[in-house]
Amino acid sequence: MKILIIEDEPSLRESIITYFTGEGNICEAVANHSAAIEKIHLYDYDCILLDLNLPGGDGMTILSELKRINKKDGVLIISARNSLDDKLAGLNVGADDYLVKPFHLSELQARVTAIVRRKNFDGNNFIVFNEIKVNTVSKNVTINGRVLTLTRKEYELLIYFLANKGKVISKTAIAEHLWGDEMDLIDRHDFIYTHIKNLRRKLIESGSLDYIKSMYGVGYKFGDL
Repeated sequence: MKILIIEDEPSLRESIITYFTGEGNICEAVANHSAAIEKIHLYDYDCILLDLNLPGGDGMTILSELKRINKKDGVLIISARNSLDDKLAGLNVGADDYLVKPFHLSELQARVTAIVRRKNFDGNNFIVFNEIKVNTVSKNVTINGRVLTLTRKEYELLIYFLANKGKVISKTAIAEHLWGDEMDLIDRHDFIYTHIKNLRRKLIESGSLDYIKSMYGVGYKFGDL
């Protein structure tokens, strides 16, 4: 998953980053309102963790901006505000869930995973596409019942393809999803080609049809033949 953490408390922000990156996720983080607005305009995220009390502005206005620019990112509010009015306001403006501080990081992860499942896979723990089956809880992938061993990047790439099946995905979008901010450091397109080639090879060798198609000069498309 690609996650944006909008939180001004350094210790909590770093704890969340450490926990989620340790599980193989891509995390980007900002500590103020203006930086958050810039991020949501530049990139797409599977889930945004949003604190409401931010330097430079209220987190509710970030929710309103996401709605105004028609972004579909999942949003989980993480806030010390514990009143029913605050919770209802956040959910009514467009948040998917609301978690009151303090919280356990394991619960935070469970909430994020649930949001992503609801948005991308209708809330299912299993993603099934023809002979391919993915357990999003255990991150187990099988082809016709045969276990497929993937690296973390290959797994994230497969999930990204399944969530966007039938759509043409640009190389830049894939790079942003797999590497986040780090994609700007070096040219990642060669790395993308390598990961896609390896994923395609593993799928085919395990008995899957070749669903990954290169769209010359544009990107890639995953779907039925």
